Amino acid sequence: MNFPNGSRGPGFGGLGMGGGGGGGGMTPEQQQQMIEKNMRTAMESCLAKVVIAGGMGFALGGAFGLFMSSMSYDTPMSAQGSQLADLPMREQLRRGFKDMGSRSFSSAKNFAIVGAVFSGTECVIEGYRAKNDLTNGVVAGCITGGVLAAKAGPQAAAVGCAGFAAFSAAIDYYLRMPSDH
Repeated sequence: MNFPNGSRGPGFGGLGMGGGGGGGGMTPEQQQQMIEKNMRTAMESCLAKVVIAGGMGFALGGAFGLFMSSMSYDTPMSAQGSQLADLPMREQLRRGFKDMGSRSFSSAKNFAIVGAVFSGTECVIEGYRAKNDLTNGVVAGCITGGVLAAKAGPQAAAVGCAGFAAFSAAIDYYLRMPSDH
């Protein structure tokens, strides 16, 4: 049986299973445009932005935590360092790597939460306002800082709101500056 697109149906070298076609008779350029459109649609999704920001925050936080935890063992003069210096080398390494892993994971989780909450909040605000401007980042920063500091009380939430909002404003302002090119 022949189909309008010139194929003989599934399994016969047409568009079906194992066929050499694809995209419903579309040219390679049309297929590329369709893929690009689908990617843009996915990237505009708040869920995709939250997942990407959380994943990148987790990776960056893990690397940052690993670096910072490795710095805490630089001298045997500290109380923790003198305790470790009295242990055999193998036990020192085991404890050091275990601590580095737990600190790294803790930082990774914290960065992931901050990235996901900020990104999701900014995306929702941008969708609600239907604008992409500095205000979205400032409001998202305030909400993120306030939510993350809320357990410590209202004063801490206000300081967190102000701090994250100011940081978001500074970063957004810098990134939106026109380039010199």
